[in-house]
Amino acid sequence: MAIPNILTIAGSDPSGGAGIQADLKAIAANGAYGMSAITALTSQNTRSVGGICEVPAAFVKDQIIAIADDIRIDAIKIGMLAKAETVLAVADCVERFADVPIVLDPVCAATTGKRLIGPDAVEALKETLVPRAMLLTPNLPEAAELLGVNEPTSRQDMASLADALLRLGPQAVLLKGGHLSGKFSCDLLVGAGNGSWLEAARVETDNTHGTGCTLSAAIAAQIPQKASLLEAVGAAKDYVHGAIVHSGLLSVGHGRGPVHHGWKRI
Repeated sequence: MAIPNILTIAGSDPSGGAGIQADLKAIAANGAYGMSAITALTSQNTRSVGGICEVPAAFVKDQIIAIADDIRIDAIKIGMLAKAETVLAVADCVERFADVPIVLDPVCAATTGKRLIGPDAVEALKETLVPRAMLLTPNLPEAAELLGVNEPTSRQDMASLADALLRLGPQAVLLKGGHLSGKFSCDLLVGAGNGSWLEAARVETDNTHGTGCTLSAAIAAQIPQKASLLEAVGAAKDYVHGAIVHSGLLSVGHGRGPVHHGWKRI
């Protein structure tokens, strides 16, 4: 089988821990070839996001079309979109990729807390891209924002929230439970009338910058290589857990450090 080509559509993180930079490293580490369309430039490090320079929506579209006109796309990961115009431009582009699986990570804020998307963009996301997604991958705050409800505080709350997200139209939802307390980090995958809990031992570390970007990109890379979505998500979750476990080998910044995307080569 040919090595899959994965397109990530997201913002740039010059510190390398999140966004496009994290996506491309995660895609390569999971056995695929990464391509990118950049939606925004940021000035950020492990401590804060200083500013955001949005790429014009028309040029985001130009990037995607240029890739599609020449290169086979086997899966798409969508991350930070920032504004409604960009959401609509991306939605218009992906309509031509009817059979390409889309992993949508509804990025609302950076790990440091900085808002990365406006309210109008959230609504546009719900109306256009969420129903087109093969997999929606929100964390608990993002899921609460998408639905306009309080953030869940238990597994039971997570199950109800995941079902509500599924009713927004994606084929499947991976609701990430890392914001809950406990010895295990528990994610819930729901879709097609069934649900699966995926657990990993919680790692005590501050090196969590870009975990959401990394996971969604790894899933996109695994989907063309696995027999089922559950297998793809499981493989990606194992990869991210290893990246967190080995993050202490890095010495990057003085805030929320990145995970070790290249840990498999150790």
